Amino acid sequence: MSRVKSAVVRKKRHKKRLQAAKGYFGGRRKLYTVANEARKKALEYQYRDRRNKKRDFRALWITRINAASREHDITYSKFIAGINGAGIKLDRKILADLAVRNPEAFAKVVEVAKAAL
Repeated sequence: MSRVKSAVVRKKRHKKRLQAAKGYFGGRRKLYTVANEARKKALEYQYRDRRNKKRDFRALWITRINAASREHDITYSKFIAGINGAGIKLDRKILADLAVRNPEAFAKVVEVAKAAL
């Protein structure tokens, strides 16, 4: 049986993985084993945080809507109940954007929500 030497294949694999760890600090970009582990972890965090980003933004929108609605003497939960009762189909992203960028329009939505309660 002939002998198989893996130098070329191993060099190519190492180079590919070290290239993927480019920009990391210290040994995390220079040492193969450390860089490989760092890259695996980075991919796990990437996957997890793509989902967590949605959660974080929803929390931010709710905070903004709550702050803006309290300026108009209504709590967040009553405001949401009011706009649902009024049949307004605006999601939290749009409501938060209105609260920040267009307070006059948000005030009108609050008035409609209060009337529906």
